Amino acid sequence: MERAQLVKHLMGGEAFMPIDKVLNEASFEKIGNRIHGLPYSFYEVFYHITYTQKDILDYIFLDDYQTPKWPEGYWDQKQAPESENEWEQLKSKFFKERQQLADYILDEQNNLDTPVKNSEDHTLLRELLLVIEHNAHHTGQLILLLRLLGDH
Repeated sequence: MERAQLVKHLMGGEAFMPIDKVLNEASFEKIGNRIHGLPYSFYEVFYHITYTQKDILDYIFLDDYQTPKWPEGYWDQKQAPESENEWEQLKSKFFKERQQLADYILDEQNNLDTPVKNSEDHTLLRELLLVIEHNAHHTGQLILLLRLLGDH
């Protein structure tokens, strides 16, 4: 599989709305609202996406990786950011770490079929596909939340 095509899927927009466009439609005043009895807010879902992406990066790169406790380790304990600055920092973190993964994938010296640092069975390709699938799944949820909030 061509590396550039994999990165296009990571960035979104191939089969689903790119997450940057989804985030641009969200109004800060509504991102912490849990509506229609849902157990999470727009913020909580995006936090989960960001945290999980970082966890997979750590799984790929860190020598001393520790698996967070599931499920509570992958979700924020609050349903909204405390400030717009905190929200902007979370978005910046997501895009910075996604670019880090993209750059790593595009580097021809990194074999996509080699097991990652913390697994004998999980390859770089498997981990990238996991990020793509996970982000796509939750991006769909974000779009639905935008509609329910009246922002899409």
